[in-house]
Amino acid sequence: MAPKIRPIAICIFYHNGKILATEGYDEITKEKFFRPIGGGIEFGETGKEALIREIKEELDTEVKAIKEIGLFENIFTYQGQPGHEIIFVYDGEFIDQNLYTQEKIVVTEGETKTQAVWLKIEELIKDEILLYPVGLKELVYKRV
Repeated sequence: MAPKIRPIAICIFYHNGKILATEGYDEITKEKFFRPIGGGIEFGETGKEALIREIKEELDTEVKAIKEIGLFENIFTYQGQPGHEIIFVYDGEFIDQNLYTQEKIVVTEGETKTQAVWLKIEELIKDEILLYPVGLKELVYKRV
């Protein structure tokens, strides 16, 4: 099967100088990184619709005040495999305000469970945390 460009939608949730992101790890490069919550856009679905669906599937919650704030093309290698994404970036808010008080939030992707954590924006500014896709940090700074 030939490689394909994957359209995805992600959301930056801001709260008290922090953003929410899931942790990832590349076994090949031994690199720890973070990425906002979101997922693939299905055929016939808008980016906003995909984001609403992905948040419901992964966090079992609803979002509001969703607005598009950026668009990225991401060409990368992960676990030794090439990838290519077109990423629609949104800003949004959780309807369930309790999520903002949780240090870690369980994220369910199919059979896999991971955790999302609140990252301090000041640590992103100091380059203490690797945030993907490349260029997203600058978008986060503009909002602060």
